[in-house]
Formats: sequence, structure tokens, C-alpha cells
Amino acid sequence: MREKVMEKMKLKYLEKMAELYPTMAEASTEIINLQSILNLPKGTEHFITDIHGEYEAFSHVLKNGSGSIRRKIDTVFGHTMNKQEKKSLATLIYYPKEKIGLIKKQETDMEEWYKITLYRLIEVCKKAASKYTRSKVRKALPKDFAYVIEELITERWDITDKESYYEQIICTIIDIGRAEEFIIALSELIQRLVVDHLHILGDIYDRGPAPHRIMDKLETYHSLDVQWGNHDILWMGAAAGQECCIATVIRICARYGNLDILEDGYGINLLPLATFALTYYKDDACQCFKIKGNHQLNPVEQDLNMKMHKAISIIQFKLEGQLLMRRREFGMADRALLDDIDYSEGTIRLKGKEYKLLDSYFPTIDAENPYELSREEKEVVERLVSAFVSCEKLQNHIQFLLKKGSMYKIFNGNLLYHGCIPMNEDGSLKEVQIYEKSYRGKALYDVLECYVRKAFMARDGKEKERGKDMLWYIWTSPNSPLFGKNKMATFERYFLAEKETHQEIKNPYYNFLESEEIAERIFEEFQVKGEGRHIVNGHVPVHHTSGESPIKCKGKILVIDGGFSRAYQKETGIAGYTLIYNSWGMILAAHEPFTSTQDAITKESDILSDSILVKRVTERKNVGATDTGAKLKERIAELKELLDAYRNGLLVEKL
Repeated sequence: MREKVMEKMKLKYLEKMAELYPTMAEASTEIINLQSILNLPKGTEHFITDIHGEYEAFSHVLKNGSGSIRRKIDTVFGHTMNKQEKKSLATLIYYPKEKIGLIKKQETDMEEWYKITLYRLIEVCKKAASKYTRSKVRKALPKDFAYVIEELITERWDITDKESYYEQIICTIIDIGRAEEFIIALSELIQRLVVDHLHILGDIYDRGPAPHRIMDKLETYHSLDVQWGNHDILWMGAAAGQECCIATVIRICARYGNLDILEDGYGINLLPLATFALTYYKDDACQCFKIKGNHQLNPVEQDLNMKMHKAISIIQFKLEGQLLMRRREFGMADRALLDDIDYSEGTIRLKGKEYKLLDSYFPTIDAENPYELSREEKEVVERLVSAFVSCEKLQNHIQFLLKKGSMYKIFNGNLLYHGCIPMNEDGSLKEVQIYEKSYRGKALYDVLECYVRKAFMARDGKEKERGKDMLWYIWTSPNSPLFGKNKMATFERYFLAEKETHQEIKNPYYNFLESEEIAERIFEEFQVKGEGRHIVNGHVPVHHTSGESPIKCKGKILVIDGGFSRAYQKETGIAGYTLIYNSWGMILAAHEPFTSTQDAITKESDILSDSILVKRVTERKNVGATDTGAKLKERIAELKELLDAYRNGLLVEKL
């Protein structure tokens, strides 16, 4: 009986396929096409993490493909171009419009420059396009020049005098005054073709000045996925209307002098908070709430920023206290600290020890009920929640993160995630309670992702609220895979001088990064199969200056925190690492700190400082050995079954 049902279902599926391929000829052609794709080299994957709002540095790394364009130029021109010429060509490809503007001021014979440059760009473009089918390249071509570019990068065996044919096209482009636009189009096409797929391993938001611009850029990128970082989750919580997340987002923006992200980038009105801060902290110097980083604020702006910083911090601590009392199951009640303060003495008792507060001016805190918001604070919070929830641009960005993102991803034999796998001291997977049940390893990631989506999609009000609170939990809980420390010492860093109170102890996971046994345990837990598998891990900066390597566990674990955040660069000594995985293997790119886009254009300074070969294969990896290849093989098998159905008379061709 079951076999008959299965046969019936199979026939129905083949009938559906027959609608797409109504003849044996069409099915056969598709099999040939798919089989040819399997033999092409695999596309280049680009891994970037921990961008932290640094748009200019991120944009540059995206443009240069972490050195992929430079390597392509070296391959094409070898010793026929000198180092400076290659550097200039690379810069042109990164910033074509801006570079042409500079060249026009320097060159006396622009027509000759156009001709030489077009020939060079065409050769690089040919090389970049060579690993794709004509169909895929055609889809990537800029609309205005699609036909001409296809002619120039496609070998034409039917033309005897190819050189003359191509020269005539190029001369015509120059004669009609379209050379500049054509150079820009070719450069952008090369950028597009050099990287086939982009992986963002979390933390797009916070610290840097322009996460909204990064999100705008990602929304237009041709192929990518995102593994959420704890800072992304925080902004997702804010967009969902979770009050603690909203307060924390504003506090971090204030701390790094980036309130204009909210006001100008997202159009969120902070006037109610500013008015409240000026009223209650008018005569408070707010010295514990100084702005981090180098910001060109005038004294009045700086003073207001510090007052708003303190005001929203106190609101955050109150809201978090309320949440921790309401969600006792989170097991984080010890992080509600406002009722540990002796307000008359200006001290706090932590773990049996008394500490003097650096700031004891709390005009809105009722010592008898420290977590209760004042009437004015409630009004501020209500207006902020309304602003975040109704912000169309923010909601669009967060919907994009939901669509393209996940807690982890398995892609071409690599396990990608931000943070850590929560573990016990002995290296075993830690059991974590999420509401009424306990989870560990992969199951923990899966249930947390489920609650992230419930915060936005659930129709059941209770489940939606659980999801919203879980977003805050993922941001800051010691048991969160995306945080991975015993506490987030925000309060202590503001109010206590003693460094011992600032210490945040990492999850034991980080003690096992060199353990092959633990790496294999993680692969098994997440069902990552095959040889040559890797864990690609974001979140923790690699201390390059102290000799730490991003390659762990004999290459099985790669820690690639991009170090884009300027706040980390004194600590790490570089701007971190990105990863390239092409058909020949894996290359880690170590980056120097990025100065400015202007320097990149005028001084032709690139930020790639070194390349570290992680793995190289002797035989080039083709599409057939990838996840895409596995799907294509399934499709080929289905098409062969369709052919058999036609041949055996089960289906009739629609001629």
C-alpha cells in the first residue's frame, strides 16, 4: 500500500516537472547544461565579521574582495605590468568614478589612457567571468552595456581578425564619449564577479558611525547570508519594541557619540530623551558617561550627549531589573544591581564586598522601589518604543536580517557562527534552560532562532512576548551562544573604579579552541560531514600583536573577527582578519587599520597587509563538490527519471 502511495506521489511530481520540460529534448538539454555547470570551478566565498558600523572600512574590503582583485590582476598580467601599475589598476576597479576624476587632472592624453585601461579591464573581466556560465554572467551585466561587454569578454571563433574587431568596439566607445561610464561599469562588474557569495558572521551594528549604510549596501548585494551577532540581535530586539533592547541601543550610541545614527540614519526622534536629560541632570557633570572615541562635538553637544547617556543608562538598569524579576527563569537575578546600592552612603555591595560608587547622583531612583520608572521616564520609554516600532527603514533592515540571517549556517562543509558553543569546564555541551525545557548544542541554537522569529511573526501574544524577551536574553545572558561571558559588566564599568569588578569571564569553549576532540564533537553535534570541514568563528578579536594566530586546532577552527571597530585596534594591533575560500583553497587576509576612503583613492593605499594560506588543494575544486553541486546532481537525477517516464510511456510529450 505504502509503495503505491509513493509511486503515485512520484508520478505527480514528474507531471509537475513535465510542465517545465514538456519534451525529451528540453529535459535532455537541461541535463547537459546542469552537468556542464558541475565541472566549473567553485565560486569564491568571502567571509567578513564584526563590522561594528565601520562603513568605509567594510566597503573597501567588499570592493577589494579581501585581496581577490589584486590576485586576479597578478594572474592576468604577471610580469607584464609593474607593481605600481597593478596597484593603480586595482584602485581604479575599487573606486572607478573617483579615480577617473584624479586621472583627468594628471593625464595629457586621455584617449590613450582610456584605450589602455579598457583593454586591461576587459582582460581582468574575462578572467573573473571564466568560472561562471554565460547565463550567470549575462544576469550580472550592467543593463546599459550588456551587449557590448558580452561581446568583448566572449571568445568569438567566427571572427578572423579578432584584434581589429575588438579595437573597433573600444575606439567607438571612446569616440562617442562613453569611455568613463564603460570603465565604471566594467569595474563594478569585476567587483561583482570576483566574489560569488558573501558570509557576514555577525555584529553589523554598534560602536561605529554607519551601520545603517552597511545595511543599505547589503540589501543590494547579489548573494549573501548573515549569522546574527549579539549586537545585531540587540537591534532586532529594539525593532521588535523590547524596552531593554531599545534603552541599550540608545545607550551604546550615546557612549560612542553616535546618536546621529538614530536621529539622521533612522529618523528616530530623541528630543523627548534630550528634554528629560536636561531637566533631571541639568547640574550634573555626568563624568562617568564620557564619550568614547574621537568625535568632533562642540562643548554644548558633548554635554548634552553625556546627560542623555546617563539618563538612558539609568532607564536601562531599571528596565532590566524589571525584566529579571519578571523572567526569573532566565537565572540572571544577580544582575539586577540597583537594590544592592546604599543610596545614603553612595556604595554598593557585590559578592559580600562593599565598593564606593564613582557617581551617586540618582535623582529619578526611589531607594524603596529602585526599578520603578518615574512618570517622566515612562513617557520617554513609551515614545521611544513607538519611534522604533514605527521606523520604516529600521523595520526594513531588520526584516532583511530575518530573511537572510540565522543563528548558524552550514555551507560547503563549513560551520559558521558568531560567539561560542556553551560548554562546561570539562568540554561537554552545557544544558541551558529556555523557558520550560533544557537544550544544548545544536538544539539550543535552533530553539533560540525559533524564539527570535516568534518575536516578529508569532500570532500568539504570549509567545511573541517570550520571543521579544528572549532577544534581550541572547544579547546578554551568560548562557547565550552569541555572548559567551559570565556577565555583561556594564554597571560596574560606569560606576566602579575597581578593575576586578569589570572582569567578564569567557565561557569554557574558548579554552578548547586548540582541541581536535572538541572540534570533532562540534562537527558531530551539528552534523557537518565530509573531509576538509572547518568552523569559522566570529566575535572575539585575535590579539595579533601578542603573537596569537587566527588559525586554531591545526586549521579546523578559524577565528576571523574583522577587528573593524577602532576601539579594538589598539588591543589587536591590526584591523583583524577576513577569509577567502576559492576553488584552490582558503586564504586568511590580515588587514591594516583603514585610514579613509580618500587615502585609498589618492594614495592608492589598500588595507590588506598579509595573506595566510590556510589550505591549498592540488586539484581545483569544482561546483560538483559544493552544496550547490549536490542540489544540481539531485535535479539531474530527477530529470533522468523524467526522461525514463517519457520513454516508458508513463508521460506523453507535449510537442
